[in-house]
Amino acid sequence: MLKVKSGDLDRMALLFQRYHRPLYGFLYHMTGQKEASEDMVQNVFYRMLRSRHTFTGQGEFRTWMYHLARNVLKDYLKKAGRYRRMPEWEERPTDDELLEEQLEKKQELEMLQKKIESLSPESREVLVLSRYQDLKYTEIAGVLDISVAAVKVRIHRAIRQLKTLYLQTE
Repeated sequence: MLKVKSGDLDRMALLFQRYHRPLYGFLYHMTGQKEASEDMVQNVFYRMLRSRHTFTGQGEFRTWMYHLARNVLKDYLKKAGRYRRMPEWEERPTDDELLEEQLEKKQELEMLQKKIESLSPESREVLVLSRYQDLKYTEIAGVLDISVAAVKVRIHRAIRQLKTLYLQTE
Protein backbone atom coordinates (compact mmCIF):
# COMPACT_ATOMS: atom_id res chain seq x y z
CA MET A 1 0.00 0.00 0.00
CA LEU A 2 2.93 2.31 0.63
CA LYS A 3 3.93 1.88 -3.02
CA VAL A 4 0.39 2.71 -4.12
CA LYS A 5 0.51 5.76 -1.87
CA SER A 6 3.74 6.87 -3.49
CA GLY A 7 2.16 6.69 -6.96
CA ASP A 8 2.69 3.11 -8.16
CA LEU A 9 -1.02 2.51 -8.84
CA ASP A 10 -0.34 -0.80 -10.61
CA ARG A 11 0.27 -2.33 -7.17
CA MET A 12 -3.43 -1.88 -6.45
CA ALA A 13 -4.11 -4.93 -8.65
CA LEU A 14 -1.93 -7.04 -6.36
CA LEU A 15 -3.80 -5.81 -3.30
CA PHE A 16 -7.11 -6.61 -4.97
CA GLN A 17 -5.89 -10.07 -5.88
CA ARG A 18 -4.86 -10.77 -2.27
CA TYR A 19 -7.73 -9.22 -0.36
CA HIS A 20 -10.92 -9.19 -2.43
CA ARG A 21 -12.05 -12.64 -1.24
CA PRO A 22 -11.59 -11.99 2.50
CA LEU A 23 -13.36 -8.65 2.12
CA TYR A 24 -16.20 -10.27 0.22
CA GLY A 25 -16.51 -12.92 2.93
CA PHE A 26 -16.69 -10.30 5.65
CA LEU A 27 -19.28 -8.21 3.83
CA TYR A 28 -21.33 -11.22 2.79
CA HIS A 29 -21.45 -12.54 6.35
CA MET A 30 -22.57 -9.13 7.55
CA THR A 31 -25.32 -8.63 4.95
CA GLY A 32 -26.12 -11.98 3.34
CA GLN A 33 -26.41 -10.10 0.04
CA LYS A 34 -24.21 -11.53 -2.72
CA GLU A 35 -24.47 -8.69 -5.25
CA ALA A 36 -24.36 -5.96 -2.63
CA SER A 37 -21.24 -7.54 -1.11
CA GLU A 38 -19.53 -7.61 -4.50
CA ASP A 39 -20.39 -3.94 -5.01
CA MET A 40 -19.12 -3.05 -1.56
CA VAL A 41 -15.79 -4.78 -2.22
CA GLN A 42 -15.39 -2.58 -5.28
CA ASN A 43 -16.24 0.46 -3.16
CA VAL A 44 -13.65 -0.51 -0.56
CA PHE A 45 -10.92 -0.68 -3.19
CA TYR A 46 -12.09 2.59 -4.70
CA ARG A 47 -11.89 4.20 -1.26
CA MET A 48 -8.43 2.70 -0.75
CA LEU A 49 -7.30 4.38 -3.92
CA ARG A 50 -9.04 7.64 -3.11
CA SER A 51 -7.81 7.66 0.52
CA ARG A 52 -4.33 6.26 -0.06
CA HIS A 53 -2.79 9.39 1.45
CA THR A 54 -4.29 8.47 4.85
CA PHE A 55 -2.40 5.17 5.06
CA THR A 56 0.64 5.80 7.22
CA GLY A 57 2.17 2.34 7.26
CA GLN A 58 2.48 2.41 11.04
CA GLY A 59 -0.36 -0.04 11.64
CA GLU A 60 -1.28 -3.20 9.79
CA PHE A 61 -2.69 -2.80 6.32
CA ARG A 62 -5.53 -5.25 7.05
CA THR A 63 -6.67 -3.12 9.99
CA TRP A 64 -6.86 -0.04 7.77
CA MET A 65 -8.58 -2.02 5.01
CA TYR A 66 -11.25 -3.46 7.34
CA HIS A 67 -11.80 -0.02 8.82
CA LEU A 68 -12.62 1.22 5.30
CA ALA A 69 -14.81 -1.85 4.74
CA ARG A 70 -16.78 -1.09 7.90
CA ASN A 71 -17.38 2.45 6.68
CA VAL A 72 -18.59 1.17 3.30
CA LEU A 73 -20.85 -1.29 5.11
CA LYS A 74 -22.25 1.47 7.33
CA ASP A 75 -22.99 3.58 4.27
CA TYR A 76 -24.73 0.66 2.60
CA LEU A 77 -26.82 -0.06 5.68
CA LYS A 78 -27.80 3.60 6.00
CA LYS A 79 -29.03 3.52 2.42
CA ALA A 80 -30.86 0.27 3.05
CA GLY A 81 -32.49 1.87 6.07
CA ARG A 82 -32.01 -1.08 8.40
CA TYR A 83 -30.12 -4.33 8.84
CA ARG A 84 -31.54 -6.63 6.22
CA ARG A 85 -32.49 -10.20 6.91
CA MET A 86 -29.82 -12.57 5.71
CA PRO A 87 -30.93 -15.14 3.14
CA GLU A 88 -30.51 -18.85 3.62
CA TRP A 89 -26.98 -20.25 3.35
CA GLU A 90 -26.16 -21.57 -0.07
CA GLU A 91 -25.63 -25.30 -0.23
CA ARG A 92 -22.03 -26.29 -0.77
CA PRO A 93 -22.19 -29.90 -1.92
CA THR A 94 -19.16 -32.16 -1.64
CA ASP A 95 -18.57 -35.32 -3.63
CA ASP A 96 -17.56 -37.63 -0.79
CA GLU A 97 -20.40 -36.99 1.68
CA LEU A 98 -23.53 -39.06 1.75
CA LEU A 99 -26.86 -37.37 1.04
CA GLU A 100 -28.08 -37.90 4.60
CA GLU A 101 -24.96 -36.29 6.08
CA GLN A 102 -25.35 -33.36 3.69
CA LEU A 103 -28.93 -32.82 4.74
CA GLU A 104 -28.07 -32.96 8.44
CA LYS A 105 -25.16 -30.59 7.99
CA LYS A 106 -27.29 -28.20 5.95
CA GLN A 107 -29.96 -28.16 8.64
CA GLU A 108 -27.39 -27.47 11.34
CA LEU A 109 -25.85 -24.66 9.28
CA GLU A 110 -29.25 -23.14 8.62
CA MET A 111 -30.07 -23.21 12.32
CA LEU A 112 -26.69 -21.70 13.20
CA GLN A 113 -27.13 -19.04 10.50
CA LYS A 114 -30.52 -18.09 11.93
CA LYS A 115 -29.02 -17.80 15.39
CA ILE A 116 -26.12 -15.68 14.11
CA GLU A 117 -28.66 -13.54 12.30
CA SER A 118 -30.55 -12.94 15.55
CA LEU A 119 -27.44 -11.55 17.27
CA SER A 120 -27.01 -7.81 17.47
CA PRO A 121 -25.10 -6.28 14.54
CA GLU A 122 -22.17 -5.54 16.87
CA SER A 123 -21.98 -9.14 18.09
CA ARG A 124 -22.32 -10.50 14.57
CA GLU A 125 -19.61 -8.15 13.31
CA VAL A 126 -17.06 -9.15 15.95
CA LEU A 127 -17.74 -12.87 15.34
CA VAL A 128 -17.34 -12.50 11.60
CA LEU A 129 -14.08 -10.58 11.98
CA SER A 130 -12.61 -13.05 14.44
CA ARG A 131 -13.94 -16.41 13.27
CA TYR A 132 -14.53 -15.99 9.55
CA GLN A 133 -11.88 -13.41 8.68
CA ASP A 134 -9.26 -14.70 11.16
CA LEU A 135 -8.29 -11.25 12.35
CA LYS A 136 -6.23 -11.06 15.52
CA TYR A 137 -7.74 -9.33 18.53
CA THR A 138 -5.33 -6.42 18.10
CA GLU A 139 -6.44 -6.01 14.49
CA ILE A 140 -10.11 -6.13 15.47
CA ALA A 141 -9.42 -3.54 18.16
CA GLY A 142 -7.92 -1.28 15.49
CA VAL A 143 -10.82 -1.83 13.12
CA LEU A 144 -13.46 -1.17 15.77
CA ASP A 145 -11.42 1.53 17.51
CA ILE A 146 -11.75 -0.13 20.92
CA SER A 147 -9.32 -1.79 23.34
CA VAL A 148 -8.17 -5.40 22.97
CA ALA A 149 -9.82 -6.17 26.30
CA ALA A 150 -13.13 -4.84 24.96
CA VAL A 151 -12.74 -7.06 21.88
CA LYS A 152 -12.19 -10.11 24.08
CA VAL A 153 -15.27 -9.27 26.14
CA ARG A 154 -17.43 -8.73 23.04
CA ILE A 155 -16.31 -11.99 21.46
CA HIS A 156 -16.85 -13.91 24.68
CA ARG A 157 -20.33 -12.45 25.13
CA ALA A 158 -21.27 -13.03 21.49
CA ILE A 159 -20.16 -16.67 21.61
CA ARG A 160 -21.95 -17.23 24.92
CA GLN A 161 -25.12 -15.64 23.54
CA LEU A 162 -24.88 -17.68 20.33
CA LYS A 163 -24.33 -20.88 22.30
CA THR A 164 -27.37 -20.16 24.46
CA LEU A 165 -29.55 -19.44 21.43
CA TYR A 166 -28.32 -22.54 19.61
CA LEU A 167 -28.84 -24.86 22.55
CA GLN A 168 -32.36 -23.55 23.16
CA THR A 169 -33.50 -24.87 19.80
CA GLU A 170 -31.89 -28.28 20.23
